[in-house]
Amino acid sequence: MATALLVVAGLAGCATGPDANPRDPLEPFNRGVSQFNDAVDGAVLKPVATVYRDTAPDLIRTGVSNFFGNLRDVWSFVNATLQLKPQAAAENGLRVGVNTVLGFWGVFDIASEMGIERTSLDFGQTLGRWGVPSGPYLVLPIFGPSSIRDAAGFGVETSGDLVSRVNDIPTRNSMYALRAVETRANLLRATSMLEGAALDKYSFTRDIYLQRRQSQIEDLIDAGTGLGNGNGNGNGNGNGNGEAPR
Repeated sequence: MATALLVVAGLAGCATGPDANPRDPLEPFNRGVSQFNDAVDGAVLKPVATVYRDTAPDLIRTGVSNFFGNLRDVWSFVNATLQLKPQAAAENGLRVGVNTVLGFWGVFDIASEMGIERTSLDFGQTLGRWGVPSGPYLVLPIFGPSSIRDAAGFGVETSGDLVSRVNDIPTRNSMYALRAVETRANLLRATSMLEGAALDKYSFTRDIYLQRRQSQIEDLIDAGTGLGNGNGNGNGNGNGNGEAPR
């Protein structure tokens, strides 16, 4: 991940131009990656996710979604702690404990039935909370919209991914694949609406991502302790950036 970020940073010098979006100086590079992602999605991810959505019983899909949601709650607990958000940390920690013990490792979302709220937080938000600028908008292969800061945060969370701790390789790879298919299946309706509404899918996705991320970071800073300059345009002026669903 670190090597990839250095390569991308080097590409910034040759990807800029007089008409470049200041938040997206890597636009030519990003558009190429976006086209690659669309090709992979159209050939593999979307068809498989569609079959999964149409054939898997709702009970199975709910259990799969709950299980991986429980794993995400672990990182949300860590990030809430790092962001000095005691209530969110306590709720997410309690969710993990309840769902892991009473919900058969999270297959059943007992915590939600008990009214324990989920606050989804990632490490990119934590970096922004403490004033790390986002840097340029960046499209990651397969994973899609991001920024230099959020890609670094994603790399940290990937290195601590609990699925990667599964020793049996076939089981681990099956879990990776199942999570990817479930995630893509949850986005089928949204991407269909996007394809029908956007004249320029790339620009529309970028702008929504940056706007949403800006709102998330500003909400974190407004809520309490934070340095408040984790911006979204890479210039350190506190304008935020956004993140689409993964």
